[in-house]
Amino acid sequence: MAEKKMHYMTAEGKAKLEQELEHLITEKRKEVVERIKIARSFGDLSENSEYDAAKDEQAFVESRISQLEQMIRDSVIIEDDESTDVVKIGKSVTFKELPDGDEETYMIVGSAESDPFEGKISNDSPMARSLIGLSVGEEVSVATPGGDIRVKIVSVK
Repeated sequence: MAEKKMHYMTAEGKAKLEQELEHLITEKRKEVVERIKIARSFGDLSENSEYDAAKDEQAFVESRISQLEQMIRDSVIIEDDESTDVVKIGKSVTFKELPDGDEETYMIVGSAESDPFEGKISNDSPMARSLIGLSVGEEVSVATPGGDIRVKIVSVK
């Protein structure tokens, strides 16, 4: 039997997933069923692209509902322990690429919440895996798709 994957997230991230799940169950599911009914009324289902598209959307919605239910069920809420000197999930870390790169700041979150464009990286990402457990002032080499880079941790909040 496969080991259950825990989904690390903030309380805010879990609330967002719960809202999405509620929307899919109470609204989106009904919309898709209505689209299927309308498409069926067009007649021959073998050449009915509206019906095919609605069925595809239904499959996507049901798959997403199942995925969200599992993520919420297996969620582990990240608690802030006030210890600010060690990089861990739920902390924002500022680091500088060595020797003379710019400083970058990211919050390390679970994969369900990751959004690099909003400054949130997954704890499964190469950067986060390299930084977790380190403290301010420490340096580490990080394997990236563009090659290895060396970074120094400037702050952890």
